[in-house]
Order: sequence, then structure tokens, then C-alpha cells
Amino acid sequence: MSAELTRRVLFGVVAAPIGVGIVLAGGAALAALLAVLAALAAWEFFRIARAAGLTPFDDLGIAAAGLVPLVVHARYLRLYDPDKSISGLSIAALALLVVLAAAIWRRGVDGHPLSSAATTVFGIAYTGGMLSYAYAIRYHDYAIGTTTLPWAMFGRAISLPVGGLLLLMPVLITWASDIGAYAVGRAIGRNKLIPSVSPGKTREGAVGGLAASVLLAWAYATFFLHPSASLGFKYAPFGVLVFGAVVSVAAQIGDLAESLLKREAGVKDSSHIIPGHGGVLDRFDSLLFVLPVAFVLLGRLLTWAPR
Repeated sequence: MSAELTRRVLFGVVAAPIGVGIVLAGGAALAALLAVLAALAAWEFFRIARAAGLTPFDDLGIAAAGLVPLVVHARYLRLYDPDKSISGLSIAALALLVVLAAAIWRRGVDGHPLSSAATTVFGIAYTGGMLSYAYAIRYHDYAIGTTTLPWAMFGRAISLPVGGLLLLMPVLITWASDIGAYAVGRAIGRNKLIPSVSPGKTREGAVGGLAASVLLAWAYATFFLHPSASLGFKYAPFGVLVFGAVVSVAAQIGDLAESLLKREAGVKDSSHIIPGHGGVLDRFDSLLFVLPVAFVLLGRLLTWAPR
């Protein structure tokens, strides 16, 4: 086993249980994790943008991206009520004006103010905005209280928060899509998907990722959500299959989108901050697309399913 692979495996063995634990815990721990990831992802995004010849407002964008999940957390704690205070849309509009105003003094006429402001705003939305949907899924309207899994461990019943189980679903489907695409692509991949963007990806791998995601979505809903949380998907059995398929498509497009950005900038990895895995964007690029898509789909397809 190479040193690089060893670091990758060791980091995964340590980080994965911690991440799952934070997802299940929710609350301030989840908000803090999302804020850190958003700030790091924004730093990497602006790093890529600068490699592509753009000049974003790094400090302002990184701070704003990290702040977005904390604002969402405050909203759910009712520390901030958009109905009685400034709405989320108004906050976004004011933030846009602040960035554009900053371009007047920090960039001037010859400093490419339009591209600086646009890249900064997009970076904030792409990182902090998209990752914040994880918190929204964790506290979905149907994610109420705790539930007991249908089996015991060491003779003891296992109780978990319903919101944590719900958030794990799109995360696990994304992993299944990545693993399925990699395995099938390595085994029988012959036809390149979009070689100019990502030379290693194949059409066969894309189909394999899609199939793995649909299968895992069905299994997770059947053996976890329904028996333990009394949650299901409308239009059975097609609703959950559509959910798995669309999440897989979103995951694969998210991966390709980050590859596109790196191709333009001429960089291989977004950074080397994660041992053996590259950067935060390299690991979470798929979820940046999956989380908002999953949130919308759950709002349309998720329903009560009494046992």
C-alpha cells in the first residue's frame, strides 16, 4: 500500500465516524462543522479563481461563506426571525451591494471590478449557501424527535434522531454514486463521458453510479426510514427510485462542475488540506449539488408512512 493511499485510508477511518456523529448530533456542532467546511471551501474556490486570473475579495468571501451556516443555525434557534427582522432575501441583496461597493475602492476602474464582485458572490453562494442545505435537511419538517432502530446492538436498543437519519440518506447515496461509478468505470468503462472536462470518467461508470444510488436509496428507505422513523416516499415505489436517480445525477454533475473549474485554472487539486484526499472541494464537490437538490426533492416526495 502506497504512503498516499495509507494517509487516505487512515484519514477516512478517523474522519467518517466523527462526521456521522456530528450529523446525528446536529445543532451547534453541525453548524460549526458546516461553517468551517464552507470557509475552507471558499478559500479553495477563490484560490482556483486567482489561478484562473480572477481577483475575488478573498477575505470578505471566506468570512461570509463561513457565516451563512451560522445564520441558518440562528434561524432554527429562533435567535433570528426573518418574519420579524430582515428577510433572508434582503440579507442576500444587502451582501451583494456590500461586495459591489467594496469593488469601488478596492478594485477601481482598472482592477476588473465586475469579475471581482461576481466571483466573490458566486463563491459565497456556491460554498456556504449550498452546504447550509445540510442543516435544513437535518431539521426538515418531518424530522421530529428520535427513533429506535429495528435491531439492537449488544443487547441494547439504538435510539437516533430522525433528522440525522434523514440527512445521512443523500450523503450515503452520494458515496454510493461515487463508488459505483468508480468500480464500474474501472471494470468495464470504455466510452469517455466528457473527456475535455474529466478524462477518467466513462459513460459506463456514470450508469454504474446511477444504479448504485437507486439501489441504496431503495434499501435505506425500506430498511431504515420506514421501519424506524415511519417515513416514506410518495408514489411508491417510484418516488424513492426517482430520488436516488436524481441525487446521483446531481452528484456526478457536481463532480464535473468542480473539474471544469480546475481545468480552467490549470490546477489538479483544490488544495492539499485533507491528507490523501486533496481539498475540501475535492471531497465535497458532489454534495454542493446534492444537498439543495435533495432538500427540494424531500419537500415534494417525503411523507409519513405509518408502520
